[in-house]
Amino acid sequence: MPSLTDTVALSLWSLAARRRQGPPFHPLLATSAPRAGDDPPDSLPAMLECAGACASESLARDLREQAQAALERARAAGIDPVPWGDARYPPLLAAIPDPPVVLWTKGDAGCLARPAVAVVGSRAASEYGLEAASRLAGELAGAGMVIVSGLARGVDSAAHRGALGADGLTVAVLGSGVDVIYPAEHASLATAIALHGAVVSEYPPGTPPLPQYFPLRNRIISGLCLGVVVIEAAERSGSLITANCASDQGREVMAVPGNILSGRFRGSHALLRDGAAVVDEASDVLAELGRSSLQALSGKGAGGEPPPDPVLAAMAAGEAYDLDALALGTGLAPPALLPRLLDLELRGWVRRVGGGRFMRAR
Repeated sequence: MPSLTDTVALSLWSLAARRRQGPPFHPLLATSAPRAGDDPPDSLPAMLECAGACASESLARDLREQAQAALERARAAGIDPVPWGDARYPPLLAAIPDPPVVLWTKGDAGCLARPAVAVVGSRAASEYGLEAASRLAGELAGAGMVIVSGLARGVDSAAHRGALGADGLTVAVLGSGVDVIYPAEHASLATAIALHGAVVSEYPPGTPPLPQYFPLRNRIISGLCLGVVVIEAAERSGSLITANCASDQGREVMAVPGNILSGRFRGSHALLRDGAAVVDEASDVLAELGRSSLQALSGKGAGGEPPPDPVLAAMAAGEAYDLDALALGTGLAPPALLPRLLDLELRGWVRRVGGGRFMRAR
């Protein structure tokens, strides 16, 4: 296995390469899939070569120096780097086409593996939009869902505050380093989120909030979640990027309807015309996700006989399975398989073990 320093170095190279080439771009798609009989690359030059870089010792040396500086800054700020392939890496996010090589995290990384819903919308939201975001996020958080958003003004911050007000968990995904809060007025909100959830980013500590970073972080917002709820999105809203990412990732897309006389909801209504589910309250979201039973969300253990489920049927007792093996055994694609595994885990029938593998619980 490559060292953390080399993995962070690869992450830095991939972020720079993506700026040049545009998404989707992910070097681990090459480095994680060696030819039959080959060992996966375990050094930075080998990983860079597999990813298509003109690898050289000088490039590797420069990247390692940058990686060491990022890790030192992270340690000083209490930021935890969670590399792709780590047992703590969120399994839903790992299944998207271009997951972050490293997820820089401040707070509880464990909450990133819990069932989550994204609540996103306008930065210049109306009172209606702010109230809808706060109430919906609070109800969902009270039902046990983690609320994911982007810490922006308007709907995002209202959703975070709604979850915190319900004593729930919430996750903020930044378009900057975790230690560079934008907008600055949300510094205290970010602190509260880190205490009751997590603040995360694919960008290393110290990265400024440049405009081009925000559209890219939207795939992470949707990638962490079972579904996305859009509130008050205009025709050119950035929230629609998140909704498109969710659709591409096989996640549920939902929208709250609004005033037809206002242009504030044209993007939301376009989503509804295209088949997004209508959301009036939290129960609509839970029903859309197939989670109308709040007991499943509470994490209570299972009792009695296991339910008739093709995922459980494909798992022999005492054996650990990775996602590829379960996908092969069940015929389910990873975006459809992971939510079922998470649901079975919450109900006590499945447990996660190291390396992103799953076992039937005894």
